[in-house]
Amino acid sequence: MKKAKRHILLLAAIILGMLTFAACAKEEPQQETNGPAKLISTEDLKEKMKDDSYVIVDTRINDAFNGWKLDGVSRGGHIEGAVDFSANWLKVEAEDKDKVLDEALKTKGISSDKNIVLYDANGKDALDVANYLSEKGYKNLYAYDVKEWAKDDSLPMVKYDNYQMIVPASVVKDIVDGKTPESFEEGKKVKIVEASWGEEDTSYAKGHVPTAFHINTDLIEPPPAWMLASDEQLTQFAKDYGFTKNDTVIVTSEAQMAAYRVALVLRYMGVEDVRVLNGGLGAWTSAGYDVETASNKPTPASDFGAVIPANPDLVDTMDETKAGLATPDKFTLVDNRTWEEHIGKTSGYSYHDKMGRIPGAVYGYAGIGDSNSLQYYRNIDNTMRNADEIAAMWKDAGIDTSKHLSFHCGSGWRVAEILAYANTMGLDNVSIYSNGWIEWSNNPSNPIETGEPAK
Repeated sequence: MKKAKRHILLLAAIILGMLTFAACAKEEPQQETNGPAKLISTEDLKEKMKDDSYVIVDTRINDAFNGWKLDGVSRGGHIEGAVDFSANWLKVEAEDKDKVLDEALKTKGISSDKNIVLYDANGKDALDVANYLSEKGYKNLYAYDVKEWAKDDSLPMVKYDNYQMIVPASVVKDIVDGKTPESFEEGKKVKIVEASWGEEDTSYAKGHVPTAFHINTDLIEPPPAWMLASDEQLTQFAKDYGFTKNDTVIVTSEAQMAAYRVALVLRYMGVEDVRVLNGGLGAWTSAGYDVETASNKPTPASDFGAVIPANPDLVDTMDETKAGLATPDKFTLVDNRTWEEHIGKTSGYSYHDKMGRIPGAVYGYAGIGDSNSLQYYRNIDNTMRNADEIAAMWKDAGIDTSKHLSFHCGSGWRVAEILAYANTMGLDNVSIYSNGWIEWSNNPSNPIETGEPAK
């Protein structure tokens, strides 16, 4: 009887243990997911950042990566060590889109053999990129909310020194709506400009950011040479269009180079706060904002408030460029044209037939195919490329950013954009040789080189 009782008690103990184990197993929480990505905690992320098998990816729009506080993030910028692959890039309709995105993944080290941590601040961007990568066969995907990281001041975030120079569409929308967003002065009127070549019916009348008035780029670089206008012409331009040195101006355009060209000239003239809509009109419409077709007119000004140019060091003359080339230990002339232009296979321009390069100029990349391209400095959505990648590209080309860098192209459009990116990155010992190859090659006394440069 006692033996049977012991067996019963033993069996009961075993059953109780099994039930307890089962209950504990049920209570063990499973790792939450965001689509194909597992959610990761801040503590886990801090630990994984030390592991080379992990790649941290910012999937937000590039303005947030650059430094803007968007989507409720308490600190602007990106997690230190993160690369960027914006969900917005997946929405772009572009030629060779798949090829461009594959190249971006390769450049950033986002490969299927790695553990990929995708972070956002809106709960959507990381999921979009996770789905995209999952369809490409990626397995080890994780998702994270960067707002958690940002609210802890002890955790490192990086923003570009002058991130505010290129502005997200949402911030421009706030200004149009009468708000005062981050980095703008309370109560100060902001002038919004649409820059494009030709009269209003060429581009402006088809749709522009509300309140913007049109600037024909011929006003700042008159035909037939399309080189920088004289000081007298720029002074009259400032009066006619109501610009003063104390203005805050945002330049927009369907074509990014036109916006950056006008912005550069306004800065050269002496306007103190000039910015550009990052990604151009495409960024505005992609964000779902309406365009305006009505014509807005500027109010003329009687006085600019300074002698133009008030910021002459932004633009180098041909003589200043020659003097710089004579001191290569302190100065680098960077050729931002296509490789075919650099080696003298094409001039790059329909209205200019002279081919070659300025002796001493270092090839610094631009675009592929023609003088309207700037793929090496832009993302697929025409926003500014990651600063680390630009810096790495320059380093590989032998461009030393500790020296004074003077960028040149054919007539100043491409390098106006590149200069703005360099300034955004925090480089201030930079300028452009605005009249560039066209002015240089039109002077028969100037030397010219062709062919591949000696290594």
